Amino acid sequence: MLSLKSEFKFCNRGFKDVIVLIPGWATNWRIFDGLELDYNYLLTTKLNTSDFNQQLLSQLEQLKISKVSLLGFSLGGFLAAEFSSSYPDKITQLNLLGVRKCYDSQVLKNIKREILTDARPWIYKFYLNCFSKADKQGLAWFRKNLLKEYLDNLSSAELLRGLDYLASHTLHPEALKEIEDIRIFHGSDDMIAPVKEVLEIKTILPKAKLTLLADTGHLCFLNQNFREMFYHG
Repeated sequence: MLSLKSEFKFCNRGFKDVIVLIPGWATNWRIFDGLELDYNYLLTTKLNTSDFNQQLLSQLEQLKISKVSLLGFSLGGFLAAEFSSSYPDKITQLNLLGVRKCYDSQVLKNIKREILTDARPWIYKFYLNCFSKADKQGLAWFRKNLLKEYLDNLSSAELLRGLDYLASHTLHPEALKEIEDIRIFHGSDDMIAPVKEVLEIKTILPKAKLTLLADTGHLCFLNQNFREMFYHG
């Protein structure tokens, strides 16, 4: 969830490499709680889209990390792509989850209207729509661990700032051609970011590896099969 200033937390998990985890709209760093990847984590604990690049660069310099992998989910994928295109020499691997080229401005305006009217019921439905009907395990984990916390701590102002960011930004795949290792993960039944758009992104980035996770939605990485697909998909 967006903040006035981007902040990060380094988690030394005993691995050699570091991955920056960047959450999406209406989520925060805890969306990655169930993610078990073989990296030390640099968690985005507070997210401000306007200073993200500057604050992440400063954090990497402070930690003396010369190269890093990025994992950006949804809105976080836009930020990960922007940072990677600005600082390609600092990127080991770019992982994009649930991304699309851009969001329809009228759809975003409609969402803003819903949030200004009564945010909680709309966001509740949004979270449910982030899962496919088949992904009962992913939805069950989200319900148990995050749903109530997210609904109880909604900030309409932060949600609106996130929508404004999405309304004014486009993911430019052509700007990522200097990145040697790009991996894209996408749910086959994603209702938030249509598969058609991610296939268009892949066409522009022929060297990128696209993994479609069967029977999953926008939050495909909460599925129990994600780790296996991340390493062997």
